[in-house]
Amino acid sequence: MQFELRTQVIEPQRKTFQHLVDRYGDRPASRYEEGTIDLQATANYHFRPLWGPDLDIYSPDYSVLKLTDPYSYVDPRGFYYAPYVTSRADLHESFAATLGYLEKRGLFERLPEAWRSLFAEVVLPVRHYEAAAQMVSSHAARFGWGTTITQCAAYAAFDRIGNAQLLSRAGISFGGGTADTLAAAKERWLQDAALQPLRRLTEETLVERDWGLGMVRLDVTDRVLYSLLYTHLDDAAITAGAGSYSLVSQHLSGWFTDQRRWFDALDKAWVADPEHGADNLATLRRTVDDALAAADAALRPLAAEADTLVAAGCTEALAAAVTATRAHLAGLGITTEEN
Repeated sequence: MQFELRTQVIEPQRKTFQHLVDRYGDRPASRYEEGTIDLQATANYHFRPLWGPDLDIYSPDYSVLKLTDPYSYVDPRGFYYAPYVTSRADLHESFAATLGYLEKRGLFERLPEAWRSLFAEVVLPVRHYEAAAQMVSSHAARFGWGTTITQCAAYAAFDRIGNAQLLSRAGISFGGGTADTLAAAKERWLQDAALQPLRRLTEETLVERDWGLGMVRLDVTDRVLYSLLYTHLDDAAITAGAGSYSLVSQHLSGWFTDQRRWFDALDKAWVADPEHGADNLATLRRTVDDALAAADAALRPLAAEADTLVAAGCTEALAAAVTATRAHLAGLGITTEEN
């Protein structure tokens, strides 16, 4: 008996959901669009929160930064759950491989003494900054308006606690398999004079109730801090024979390159909004100016401490990072005046 196999193509009755047809036309939608667009709850809230009865439980008014259509913004990375998880699994596997190599070759023990002190006293305490950044991002994920925005904020929150874990894993490896260096780093975060301005700025950002302003302030601080710790000191470490520092920092600087993509796009969307753009721009200018000045002041003692330890020109690098951040944000349409 012979069998003949044939392929029969069954055309779907609908190409996608009706709300996507209404927005984009009758075409096949991407999985990102189907899992993200127009999913913000807008009705049937039933009650207002007792802790804030002036607004609905979900409202665009939890920030002064608004978009006429929140879905005019989309994540340029196209992240929904599956590609996000795959991307971050790869990142952590790559870091684990780096850490395994550092441990196998004993490279932490071979760090020059000054760079050992820098890592323990300046860099490891910053894991508490990352943990705070996770809460700022979670706040934006809860109170933001529009799934394209809140989804990015939620992924950023996962990323920030992941960054804290990367530093924690590096600290445990640095400490010979014990958590002693992490305990010491926590005490430095709470007590060291060089870290208190950054800790103060971090806590002030934590209590900002406007999720948009909180994320802008965090982003500005990130740009300066990451440039100093994971770009400038990365370059200096290679020159100074502290390659293990460079191997760790490359993972954090690589992550921040990805982080900037979605937030740069959000800045552009705020500025370009047809209805709220002018108000958004005025708010962003004020917020960015204040945040840059605050980040500069908060990081000067940390940069000076780093210079005391490794003499890597961190004070000058901090000033350059502030200038570069100002120029970059001006390129996004957020023009700021030099102070």
